[in-house]
Amino acid sequence: MNYPIWETLTIGGGTLVAIIAIFHVYIAHLAVGGGALLWLADLKAEREGDERMRAYVKKYVWFFLLLTMVAGGMSGVGIWFVIALVNPAATSHLIHNFVFGWAIEWVFFVGEIVALLIYYYKFDDLDVKQRHTVAFLYFLFAWLSLFVINGILAYMLTPGAWLETGSFWDGFLNPSFFPSLFFRTGMAITIAGLFGFATALALKDEETQTRLTRYSAKWLLYPLLPTALSAVWYYYSLPPEVRFVAFDLNAQSHPFVAKFLGMSVVLFAVGAALVTRMPRAARLILVSFLIVVGLGWIGAFEYVREIARKPYVLREVMYSNSFTDELGELADKEGALATAKWTKIKQVTEENRLEAGKELFLLQCGACHTVGGIRNDIVGRAERLTYLGLLAAIEGQGKALTYMPKFYGTRAEKEALAEYIAVELLGREPFTHVKTAPPTYPDPAEPLPFDAARDEYVLLVWNDLGMHCISDSDPRFVILPPANTLEAQLIKRGAKPEIVDEGVTLVYRVEEGFENPSAHVEFWDYAEKIFGAKLEKNVGLAGLGMQGEFHRNPATQSFVAELIPVVPYPDGGGVNPYPYFYVEAIDDETGEVLQRTRAVAPTSTEMGCLNCHQGDWRVEGAAGVSNKTADNILAVHDRINGTTLLEDALAGEPKLCQSCHADPALGAEGDPDVLNFSAALHGWHANYMPYDDYRACQMCHPSHPNGSTSCNRGVHSQAGVHCDDCHGTMEEHGYSLLKAEAHKEPARRLMKNLDVRESVGKAGVIPRTPWLVEPDCLGCHTRFQASEAAFTGFNKWQYRQNLYRFRTDGAGVRCIACHNSTHAVYPAFNALEENRDNSQPMQYQGNQLPIGAERNCAVCHKTTPSVELHHPNILRPFRNRVLIEP
Repeated sequence: MNYPIWETLTIGGGTLVAIIAIFHVYIAHLAVGGGALLWLADLKAEREGDERMRAYVKKYVWFFLLLTMVAGGMSGVGIWFVIALVNPAATSHLIHNFVFGWAIEWVFFVGEIVALLIYYYKFDDLDVKQRHTVAFLYFLFAWLSLFVINGILAYMLTPGAWLETGSFWDGFLNPSFFPSLFFRTGMAITIAGLFGFATALALKDEETQTRLTRYSAKWLLYPLLPTALSAVWYYYSLPPEVRFVAFDLNAQSHPFVAKFLGMSVVLFAVGAALVTRMPRAARLILVSFLIVVGLGWIGAFEYVREIARKPYVLREVMYSNSFTDELGELADKEGALATAKWTKIKQVTEENRLEAGKELFLLQCGACHTVGGIRNDIVGRAERLTYLGLLAAIEGQGKALTYMPKFYGTRAEKEALAEYIAVELLGREPFTHVKTAPPTYPDPAEPLPFDAARDEYVLLVWNDLGMHCISDSDPRFVILPPANTLEAQLIKRGAKPEIVDEGVTLVYRVEEGFENPSAHVEFWDYAEKIFGAKLEKNVGLAGLGMQGEFHRNPATQSFVAELIPVVPYPDGGGVNPYPYFYVEAIDDETGEVLQRTRAVAPTSTEMGCLNCHQGDWRVEGAAGVSNKTADNILAVHDRINGTTLLEDALAGEPKLCQSCHADPALGAEGDPDVLNFSAALHGWHANYMPYDDYRACQMCHPSHPNGSTSCNRGVHSQAGVHCDDCHGTMEEHGYSLLKAEAHKEPARRLMKNLDVRESVGKAGVIPRTPWLVEPDCLGCHTRFQASEAAFTGFNKWQYRQNLYRFRTDGAGVRCIACHNSTHAVYPAFNALEENRDNSQPMQYQGNQLPIGAERNCAVCHKTTPSVELHHPNILRPFRNRVLIEP
């Protein structure tokens, strides 16, 4: 960042370097291996008295001089020219730290030139011993040149102890020096064999041609085993984190590794075939083919080596965009534009945002990315993302995918870069708000009747989660199917109320307009492929439909209707995430309806994937993940994880996410080597979210106050309690889930860059299993009192048997029965209809408060007891009454 930027947005500086460098490296390795071939072939000719071999060597040296000295020398100068323009900072670093090495290398290079010129021009004038000595000196100088260059190239990948000492010798004789030297020497000998084939073809004498072809084949085939062994040594000389990033995490390396291995097989197989008798024309075709394959072979290796350094150009010293950690820290503090020496704009303003974004792109992205160019085209990479998606990608750069450098700069600079890519390069309008689905307001429903003087039963019904989310993207993938669970307790009123769970049947039916969910979603069309079971239309995974019976759960003295396939789409159109279910308790003997009530079955398809991943709502103006959005998500998943989910989905084989990812919510065991679903989803996105407060939750979950759902509708939301007050920030939430999976490498990698508040510290975070370890109500409400300080539910977990949704008081009454579902705790404030969630308090006690609040004990007890029966502090006045008073 301290040098002017060479703008190469079409072809890319890296590609320019590769075009010149691969050709040069091919020739340079030939110079080493070919030098050995010249020397030993000359020795062989004299030892065997073979004049035709001697003539071949003399003829070959002219071709060799032109190729290595002229083409090799010119391309070598070209490399210096290009790398000085593409990355002057790294070039300067290598020159200054290895100036002695470069000087020695130039001495060796001059020795090469002098020896080769003497060998060629004095070939007939020197006696045999002198000529062989000169040939050997040429080979020695060429190999010593490789020796020096190899040390510097190996340093770029494995600097080793140099990082602590700064010593020339620690940098030069680094961990990969010797394995790389042996490997390159083997490659050089192999390449000499290739060009031996080519020069042998120029001979007209067929017998000599055949003999030299077989001799050249030895140069190709004999190094096979040593080169293979040195490759393995080279691989394991790399630090484990380098191997992981280069060969596992970074999918860019996979095709080049495959090409290198495939071309290795081709080289040695065709080389072996050339020793057999065949027509001259066939041999010419095969040799020409091998020369091209050899270029691709060494090119694939060099690409793998370059990719292995990512995100650095100099491993752990300088990033590919020329930033160092020190410069990055300064840029984070003062701004990248302000600290860079060669930028026209020094600060982002409203007037210069796009121009500043371009400067930031050139400064931090241009080293690797082109614009509509040959490789790493930023347009192709970014086209599946929105402005918010781009902002998230910039925020998370270098965290989860560590083969990219971190973006250094201020928040305003991140936004300017995202806006430049979105507006200038992709032609879109940026939006900084979450795309919400407009609500459909249902007609208010009157409370159901309850006669406190005559009714003998109270029926309490609730949803187990407070909100059930559905992706509604069944043709592409299923996150959660339509599967809403209702629970209920029937209480016989009296001085000593009784929980009734025998001799009665509880039945339910959905409100009018929601009876036919299969008309609105495609879940039933794909259920058999995804779940392996053919379902009748409008019947859920547990065999229940839109009307049916609860089953008795003796362990909790309650009734359960599991996995009802309700969706938020009424027949009249629009979206209503809160359909009513009407429930009746019927005496088994008499058939009398003992009590009836209603409860919402909250279900939403307002999942905010489109905020980052492009597309629109599946149901226009309503909700659901569209095919375009789903395709973009699957494409990213496939690219990063090596899966074929998009291809499978387009072939009519969509997958359930939990078929790989374990999930207690579905009872899915998943793949034991893969992160559980919640840990994977939250842990990954925690590294990318451009917000780290409750706005991060609203990006994905249907909790935005302007959306069609506003799922965080309980009393806590009205009291100013946000998602992050209970669950922690997005990073803390993700960290706690990942920590429970820390025995898996992906979890450790995703945890590495997440921050946790100092008062807890990473070591102090208690691991969480999703759905089974959740925030504890009493973590804030100590002894059932009002919270004494700011809400800090994070890291104060409760476990399955004592979770709010399972917990009972001493009499067996479920907490959730009186206080309602999570995120909808009474008094709930539903944006669609004020009392839609408060049906039962309104029915039984004429207010919105928890059942029995404000001494309304008579709802069940018929009188007001003088002792606190269900939990301490139950008889005190409702503390948040101010929230419901006009």
